[in-house]
Amino acid sequence: MTSTGLTKESPIIIVGAGVFGLSTALHLSQAGYKNITVFDKQPYADNAYSTADGADAASADFNKCMRMSYGEEIDYQRLAFDGIKTWDTWNDEIRSSKPEDLPRGLKPSDLIWNNCGFLRMSIDGQLSAVERATLANLTREGLRQTQFVLGDPEDEERARAHFRKGEWERKSDPFGRRRQGKDLVGVFDSTAGFVEASKACIWVMHLCRRNGVRFVLGEEDGQVAAFVKDANGKTIGMRTKSGAEHRSKLLILAAGGWTPSLFPAVSLLLETTAGSVAYVQLPPKDQAPDLWDKFSPDNFPVYAYGGWSKGHGIGGFPRTEDGIIKIGYRGLKYTNYEDVRDPVTGKTHRISVPRTKYWPQPYDPSITKQAVAAIKEVVAEAMPELTAIGITGCRNCWYTDSLDNGFLIDHVPDDEGMLVCSGGSGHGFKFLPVLGREVVKIIEEPEAKNTYGKLWQWRTKEAGPKNGLEQGEAGPRNWKKQVMATKEDWKFHETSGL
Repeated sequence: MTSTGLTKESPIIIVGAGVFGLSTALHLSQAGYKNITVFDKQPYADNAYSTADGADAASADFNKCMRMSYGEEIDYQRLAFDGIKTWDTWNDEIRSSKPEDLPRGLKPSDLIWNNCGFLRMSIDGQLSAVERATLANLTREGLRQTQFVLGDPEDEERARAHFRKGEWERKSDPFGRRRQGKDLVGVFDSTAGFVEASKACIWVMHLCRRNGVRFVLGEEDGQVAAFVKDANGKTIGMRTKSGAEHRSKLLILAAGGWTPSLFPAVSLLLETTAGSVAYVQLPPKDQAPDLWDKFSPDNFPVYAYGGWSKGHGIGGFPRTEDGIIKIGYRGLKYTNYEDVRDPVTGKTHRISVPRTKYWPQPYDPSITKQAVAAIKEVVAEAMPELTAIGITGCRNCWYTDSLDNGFLIDHVPDDEGMLVCSGGSGHGFKFLPVLGREVVKIIEEPEAKNTYGKLWQWRTKEAGPKNGLEQGEAGPRNWKKQVMATKEDWKFHETSGL
């Protein structure tokens, strides 16, 4: 029994079947907890986390960056490395499975983790302070040999011995900068790559079900309408949109971008924001074999074009198996403030909430003109072969930013019946194999906080920047102040100057 009275048989509710909720459910079940139920408004058993079929959480996606580079934040670096062995094991388990033994949406040939490498490219001719801190911390951990500084004679020599013939030249300079006489400055991380997010979620849900975790999914039965409290204000369960009431000894709120609107008290620590994503659909393989080959994960890395915090904040991925190239813009993360009624207090708050392709009402999504212009500029400069195709799709990816870019995993103050597990801040997915391990420790020993318990505890920040949260609705990121791009804006025109 934990210090909060939780036993292995106690009913545990997890709200949210994204990366935080799934990882928590998996590790709780592995720790022997037998009465775990995960609720989500999405019918993931039917849509297999497919964004084309209605899935709109940030965890539902083609791919997410897998990186160990964290500057001075060595605890996140260590946690990311901890997860690699499990990602490798999951790949092996899927590969060795019979097709009929895999859940819908997975096949034995699927790799949910692809170690294609990560090019962190500078555009100002020098390594940033974050890059230098990353190299220092990786050196401290005995991992410097996994990093290759572009232009460093010793690292370049090591690289040619480390990679397959021709691979280093392709992946270290995928944009042909040396051929064009341009500077090529940055670091290539050989430990990194991408994970196939939707397929990884399918797999972990499958593992959870094998361990006895129950899933209640769908808009009526899986969607939270209110939390149930006792006379002392302790959370003792939840009521769904269908009207059904479910009791819990512990309720874990892991609802991603919907966390602040479901529980407004957390809005001083978390804010829902949108990253902008554009897609380029390659022509069929037989019509454009050179493009399919160039942008294959075998030849093309994950990249940050100038770093997320410099230049336009552009990063991207190799093509998917269906020939889709994803390019992200994080130069500005947008907010969408609306009236939100707190079901506990009855008060109305102005809180940033998601507005996805499917929620709260279906609509044809568009990203900002600012994001499109930044993406087009980089594509025209670095990948001009894609300009004839143009942008073919887009998405606003809504997640939660915390006030310091760290996670929030802790009991709500004065309510031992609820634990918030959110605040992925755009870098949480890689921790799917290991995050729940740390959540279990926080649940079982809430007072004896280890490194991650302290890092992710309930906190405030009285002064200084708060990762944009201090701007609020009046700030420049408010979606209602933006000009949205049209499909005509997606096209590249020679007269545009891009």
